[in-house]
Amino acid sequence: MELDPLFLSRLQFAFVVCFHAIFPVFTIGLASFIAFLEGMSFRTGDPAWERLSKFWIQVFAVVFGMGVVSGIVMAFQFGTNWSNFSYAASNFLGPVLSYEVITAFFLEAAFLGVLLFGRGKVPQGMHLLSACMVALGTFISSFWILSANSWMQTPVGTELRDGMIHVLSWSEALFSPSFPYRFMHMALASFLTGAFVVAGVSAWYLLRQREVDLNRKALSVSLWLILLIAPTQAVVGDYHGLNTLEHQPTKVAAMEGNWQRGSGVPLLLFAWPDQEAQTNHFEIAIPKLASFILTHDWEGELPGIAEVPYEEQPPVWIVFWSFRVMVGIGLLMIAFGLTGLVLRRGGRYWRTPWFLNGMRWMSITPFLAVLAGWVVTEAGRAPWLIYGVMTHAEGLTPSLTGGMALFTLIGYILVYAVVFSAGLYYLMRVLQDGLEEDLSAEATHEVERASRPLSATHVRLEQGEH
Repeated sequence: MELDPLFLSRLQFAFVVCFHAIFPVFTIGLASFIAFLEGMSFRTGDPAWERLSKFWIQVFAVVFGMGVVSGIVMAFQFGTNWSNFSYAASNFLGPVLSYEVITAFFLEAAFLGVLLFGRGKVPQGMHLLSACMVALGTFISSFWILSANSWMQTPVGTELRDGMIHVLSWSEALFSPSFPYRFMHMALASFLTGAFVVAGVSAWYLLRQREVDLNRKALSVSLWLILLIAPTQAVVGDYHGLNTLEHQPTKVAAMEGNWQRGSGVPLLLFAWPDQEAQTNHFEIAIPKLASFILTHDWEGELPGIAEVPYEEQPPVWIVFWSFRVMVGIGLLMIAFGLTGLVLRRGGRYWRTPWFLNGMRWMSITPFLAVLAGWVVTEAGRAPWLIYGVMTHAEGLTPSLTGGMALFTLIGYILVYAVVFSAGLYYLMRVLQDGLEEDLSAEATHEVERASRPLSATHVRLEQGEH
């Protein structure tokens, strides 16, 4: 059987992106949460906020390291698997990716060491500044990456001449029509991921009666964030859908499982898309609701998948179901946010076992939602690498063989398995240790303080006086 280098290269990149994406989406939200904890510690002087910050900085360090290691591979894949695309888009993507390094990476590198190792060695205000700068660096990094990806989704401000992309307007290319919605959607997803992970870990500790006061604080803050951000994400997602309908109608048609253009299109709760037959099986639908959601008109007209040739259609089944996984998890997040609000009366939110157990399991769902969202975004764009400009087949490295693509895919899987296993091991160690005070470290610190020259001289003087 002949191996298809195009399919294997797409599978390889999908694996690397999905593995890598779960780390930045967590660290972006967690970095902002740590900055909040440092700010509260600085403002109130309450040691509880500092202890929470110390603990979550340890988690951040492990996850940040895993994200950096897993992300490096993507840059190599541009050259090894997608050299035609890299060459053609180099006038735009080259500067954008270098700007990410110059701005975000340099900023994070300058302040990350202070955040991790500077407590007690620099003024508290400087430590707070380092936390804010690291959080800002994560957002700057996501700005450049999403700007580049949004341009691939809705390419403007450029033109293709003689096989090369030439930038006509940097402002238009960087701030493409889909960028504001995608950046806001991803930022809110990061906040939700951080909030649910913090809430889930805090709930796990509370179920075991560990550091109750500290984890009650962390859970309380997280639930307020979830209550505010989860509904906001739904609104932003609605606007994002309207923007996608305007610029990528076939993607929206695949998300809705709508094969033929029509008015008053129902919302499919369940269906089994059959791309060969260009139809759905086993439909369960709510009449006209898809038209209302996407056009805000019960009789609004929606595009159909069959309007484009078969070879230009995305893989409908995976886009259709990934979209429903993402939306379903989003609705579940809103439900938990509202439940937390109801349970605040009488402080039941941190003393109700079924709710705490639910929050434990919900800590996994943001990652699933993010992965499902990326699948919708990237698979829904197929077969286009740059939408309407270059297909995946045109961007592939000409000399790449199926055997080479398979070999590197297996290599990435093995290496990433080692990276993930090691990172998960250290992360579990951090979580098992929890937020307990390190009494041995405090004792050592006291001994060190007693052995300082001034202290020793003072003791000798006192002994001499007696």
